[in-house]
Amino acid sequence: MKLLAIETSSNACSVALGLDGEVIDRHVVEPRAHTDILMPMIAGLLDDAGIVPADLDAVVLGNGPGSFIGMRIGASVAQGICFAAEVDIIPVSSLAAVAAEALDCSDAARVAVTQDARMQEVYVGIFKRGPEDLPVAEVDEYISAVGSLEIGGQPCSVAGDGWNRYPELMKRGSGAVLDQLQVRFPRARFLLPMAETAADTAMPADQLVPAYLRQKVAEKPAQPAG
Repeated sequence: MKLLAIETSSNACSVALGLDGEVIDRHVVEPRAHTDILMPMIAGLLDDAGIVPADLDAVVLGNGPGSFIGMRIGASVAQGICFAAEVDIIPVSSLAAVAAEALDCSDAARVAVTQDARMQEVYVGIFKRGPEDLPVAEVDEYISAVGSLEIGGQPCSVAGDGWNRYPELMKRGSGAVLDQLQVRFPRARFLLPMAETAADTAMPADQLVPAYLRQKVAEKPAQPAG
């Protein structure tokens, strides 16, 4: 299998190429630069591997939730490559990518991931360690006001930039949080193993539905409980 993974839902611009079990990747944290650097990163990666888009079996996309602009850039590029190469797209959760790296670098059994959703809100995903040490979602991903986030269940580790962006989240979750893992943004290489186990979710690129969670950028944030 030859899979190209693209992840642009956060401040990180990240691409990876899976070649029959081997992975090469490029990962740059540079806010608001995705438009300028994504295509050169992909071209460099393909050149390094000595392949062209037509050699790919599919394109894997970090499908959010995350930055609206970042997600649109990634989706547009991924779809363009799919159309040109006549291959399907495999959407994978960007929050799960953070969880996958967090599980890979720790002994955590459970990870709560948050990413900044602006307007005093965060995107939230809660994952447990599953088969092959890959993350398994405990609940549907959702959006929460910072002031009303509650993490139920067993104590867990946390990851994602939401915890850095909103330090008050750590205070709210202090009773449920075991430790904070230093994984802030999704990395494309961690999309690949999840895509390989979810190959049946591959679809024609024009059927892609980005996981925005908040459908309107201008929508008012949810009000904290109480």
